[in-house]
Amino acid sequence: MRKVWAVMLALIVAGVGLAQGVQEAIAASGQAAIKAAIARVAPAVVKVEATRRVSTWWDQFFQDPFFRRFFGEPETTSLGSGFVVEYAGQKYILTNYHVVENATSILVTAQSGDSWPAQVVGTDELLDLAVLRVDGADLPAAPLGNSDALEIGDWVIAIGNPLGFSHTVTLGIVSALNRDVPRPDGSGYYRRMIQTDAAINPGNSGGPLVNAYGEVVGMNTLIARQTSTGLAVEGINFAVPINEIKLALAQIVEKGRVTRAWLGVYIQDVIPGMERQLGVREGALVTEVVPNSPAAKAGIRAGDVITAVDNQRIRNSNDLQMAIMYRRPGEEVAVTLVRDKEVLVLNVVLEERPGEAVGAAPSGISRFGITVQDITPELKSRYGITRESGVVVVDVQPGSRAYWAGLQVGDLIVEVNRQPVSSVSDWNRIVSQIAEDEEVLLTVIRAGRTRFILLR
Repeated sequence: MRKVWAVMLALIVAGVGLAQGVQEAIAASGQAAIKAAIARVAPAVVKVEATRRVSTWWDQFFQDPFFRRFFGEPETTSLGSGFVVEYAGQKYILTNYHVVENATSILVTAQSGDSWPAQVVGTDELLDLAVLRVDGADLPAAPLGNSDALEIGDWVIAIGNPLGFSHTVTLGIVSALNRDVPRPDGSGYYRRMIQTDAAINPGNSGGPLVNAYGEVVGMNTLIARQTSTGLAVEGINFAVPINEIKLALAQIVEKGRVTRAWLGVYIQDVIPGMERQLGVREGALVTEVVPNSPAAKAGIRAGDVITAVDNQRIRNSNDLQMAIMYRRPGEEVAVTLVRDKEVLVLNVVLEERPGEAVGAAPSGISRFGITVQDITPELKSRYGITRESGVVVVDVQPGSRAYWAGLQVGDLIVEVNRQPVSSVSDWNRIVSQIAEDEEVLLTVIRAGRTRFILLR
């Protein structure tokens, strides 16, 4: 009997030891996977430093070139993060738009400590995305994953430069998906955000959110804050899904800006209790139709509930926004809706989202020290521009060749070295052929008058 008990005890002890061994093996395996994921992405992460002018009450004095030349202009530098990606065989750096917004110069620093000036290829304010280009840097690109495959509870890693601490790594999980989060400036919402408890702090903005396989699945963008105090809430952070960034990146690289299709409706979700009156339990409820919009032209009315676009199910307002957003302006779609409990299908020809051109991507800070942008209705109104072709100077870098030559924000450049310039594409093509130390003659229209400005 004693022998039986001895054998049973030995088996129990062995079983406990085996279980502990399995747990330790699983833990070790998980730790190894996380380390491997970090190693895949960390070399592609960069620190982003953006310098911008500080507006003050005495800015009026700096409208005079005398004061600008002799007293300089107050500046501030903000810190963020970014990561290198590859598209169509070329390397680009992705970061948040708010990190580089209105920057007069941008500097990126790699894990090695090497730094390079960066140029803005294009931006998308809606996604809070900026695409940068660095000449002469050979940086590895981060692998991009599939954010649609994320599930709540998945391990994720945030890599960035919080408070200037380079290449800081934090670990957490996906806390929620498809969050709509108010923008800090009150201008609307970030849509379909990934919520995570991986620690994110100021300086992390623009850095990658990485899955356990070492693939970027999001861009860290926002820290939740208390509405009453504005204080950051610990453990509630948000990232833009990488799948949406991929779509925007392709448009920015290929066309210089993101164009989104527009339906022209204000919408809300169908909430419980409405189904009896509306005749449907889910969909996007149209609360208002913009006059002369694609929706108005097709006959969509307030009170309609949109349930499908080209047979793609629409469960809520968010589904409708995503179904329309990345379609091409001019594309015709079949909109299925419920009106007075009857199902209708209307064909709608989508148009470009109004105001999208206002956010058109500037060419970035060129070697001349200026940022230019295609003419838009908003720029025409702001600077009194009457012509339809040319590029508008939207920023002049202090101390640059353009700055000392007297070029000003609002100037319309119509020729470079006597070659006509009708768009940012023309500008980029022409200036790319000009040597670094070559004199450049610009034909500029300012306040309706033509003048020539020589950059020495």
